[in-house]
Amino acid sequence: MEKWPRDGLPANPGGWVVAVARRRALDHLRRESARAGKERDAMQEWAACGPDGGAVAAAAAADDQLALLFACCHPALDPASRVTLTLRVVCGLPTASIARLLLLPEPAVAQRIVRAKRKIRDAGIRLRVPDPGERPARLASVLRAIYLTFTEGHSPHGASAVVRDDLCEEALRLAARLYRLLPDEPEAAGLLALILLTSARAAARADEDGALVLLADQDRSRWDRGRLDEGRSLVEAVLAQRRPGPYQLQAAIAACHADAAAAADTDWRQIAALYSELLRFDPSPVIEANRAIAVAYAEGPAAGLAILDTLAASSRLARWPQLHIARAALLAQCGRHEDAVAAYRDALALEPAGAVRRHITGQIAVLGAASAPTEET
Repeated sequence: MEKWPRDGLPANPGGWVVAVARRRALDHLRRESARAGKERDAMQEWAACGPDGGAVAAAAAADDQLALLFACCHPALDPASRVTLTLRVVCGLPTASIARLLLLPEPAVAQRIVRAKRKIRDAGIRLRVPDPGERPARLASVLRAIYLTFTEGHSPHGASAVVRDDLCEEALRLAARLYRLLPDEPEAAGLLALILLTSARAAARADEDGALVLLADQDRSRWDRGRLDEGRSLVEAVLAQRRPGPYQLQAAIAACHADAAAAADTDWRQIAALYSELLRFDPSPVIEANRAIAVAYAEGPAAGLAILDTLAASSRLARWPQLHIARAALLAQCGRHEDAVAAYRDALALEPAGAVRRHITGQIAVLGAASAPTEET
């Protein structure tokens, strides 16, 4: 509209439009790729401008990102805003990925970030590394931000790979640093153990072609024994303190998987019991959905499916592809192939990651072949 009236119609209008659109898209991608680093640097400079700037700078030098995690989790912000802002500004996750992790619409997450930044500005909140006495009020949000960063790396949004090693390793580094900072905090130990035990399976989660390999089908000889041993030791030590919390319980569940030499040896009843205990600390539908899978293995697919069918009525979980994938698998085990295909299609409609999409389409093909009528001989 601006150039053609002035410069005349190009020789190839369609090609011209595509070329311009491509350049605009590349400019956008370059800006977004640089945004996280720029925001992190700006937040660090902001923190260092306080009256204790020298101490802040020294703490940030020890571990910039962990310091900024504590700084962004200011108690003047509500807990949800703290975690959302931290994931965006410090951990560099895109808004779309944060929305997926929180099972919220993307515009709602974007507004939450804007409101948090506005509150910091309007209230004159200084983002600084808190003194030891101030850390407990922020710890839960810091733990949550590290946990969700690892979750995104373990099951990345909008990526073709099964695992994003960079995010997983960054979360592991932060969890280890937090544990060294707070060695007497059982939940810090629990989170580190959980990440160690879960990341130990990373190499076995994809085959040579990059396709997703489910836990039951993984080659357990490829699991990282060093991380498994370290994670188990942490779990045993922290549970002996008898101060349980959600990350310790999730680590105990991961340890149950690590203890099984083969998938068939998994103690699913113990895992179901641990999920029931976990619900006392985190009564979320996602935890209930995971408990349903354990129940399905312990008591049969119909028992687990009954729980998932109830959860499927939740509008929040309707945005979670994994719920539909889990329902589809249990429906298939119950012989309800058409319903399973429908559930898999519901998951596809939510645009899961590339490796997950390939797994789903493969399962649909298998179910379609199983349902096809055979010729009589």
